[in-house]
Amino acid sequence: MGIIQLDAYVLLVSGHDRYSFIDGLSTNKVDQSCSTVLTTTSAKIIDVVDVIEVGENLAVVGYGPYKEDVLAHLQPRILQQNVTIRDISSLNNVYVSTEEYAATQGITVSKSYLGWIMVTSTNNLLEESMSMDDFTDYRTRHLIPYQGHEITSNVHPFNCGLEHLVHESKGCYIGQEVLTRMKSRGRMGKQLIQVSIEAEDATSVGYEFSLAIRRLSP
Repeated sequence: MGIIQLDAYVLLVSGHDRYSFIDGLSTNKVDQSCSTVLTTTSAKIIDVVDVIEVGENLAVVGYGPYKEDVLAHLQPRILQQNVTIRDISSLNNVYVSTEEYAATQGITVSKSYLGWIMVTSTNNLLEESMSMDDFTDYRTRHLIPYQGHEITSNVHPFNCGLEHLVHESKGCYIGQEVLTRMKSRGRMGKQLIQVSIEAEDATSVGYEFSLAIRRLSP
């Protein structure tokens, strides 16, 4: 098992409408803890987040450098809904584990597209057992995209291996029309694939494999 601390933000979403609010702005069905994608009207990625049930609240955990874009996307859309958003990033550390991690007092654990996400107080440091190079190798072996590499504002979820986070039968959300049209026409564009470490277009380079986003031959 490998554990590494992530560069992450944590937003606390409270209020009666917290589930419907996040559900209406992201690609996956949000009725429990899950990973989901926030997209623009053109279906480009704003961030991939983990939504974690924490008592009467939802913690939204995403990639640190994308936080301001996420807040700018969420806050103006609250409108008349019973929702409040607080940035509690400075109070928490976020880790990812490559294997299931037992939840204990002071550690919130949730299954993630990355593995298992653990959120703890900044006073409760976990021991890291994996370097960033190790984490990249883990991702390249398992075809897992990551922000700043495969997950950027230039791609949509189908481009970077996140089709499993796009729910096929949920209601309207921002970017849905574009993604549904792509899927129905079978035109989802470039795809995330595993390539050799010598590949010039590699987005992440592991010890034995790399990842790249390429247009596949018919």
